[in-house]
Amino acid sequence: MSTTNLDNTATTPRVARVAHDETRPARKTTELLAYLATVLAVVVTAFVVGDDDNGVDAFGAAQALQYVTFLTIGYMLARGLAKSGSHSRSSDND
Repeated sequence: MSTTNLDNTATTPRVARVAHDETRPARKTTELLAYLATVLAVVVTAFVVGDDDNGVDAFGAAQALQYVTFLTIGYMLARGLAKSGSHSRSSDND
C-alpha cells in the first residue's frame, strides 16, 4: 500500500527575498553632503564678495538666499524622485 504525502512544505526549499532598494535616508547620502557644501559655498561667496567699483554689492544676501532657495528646491525634488515608488529598508534607519 502506498501513501502520498500531500504536505510537501518540509521538502520545498524556500528562497529568501533580498530587497535591492537603492534609496537611503537623507542623512546617509552623498547628495546631502553635496547640498550642504554648495549652500556653504554660496554663503561664503556672498560674505566674501564685496562692493564693485560703483559701490554696489555684486553678490548680496538677497541673491545668496535666492540661490540657497533654488538649491533647496532642487534637493527636495531630487530626494522625492529617488524615494518615489520605493520602500525604505529597516536596516538603514539605525
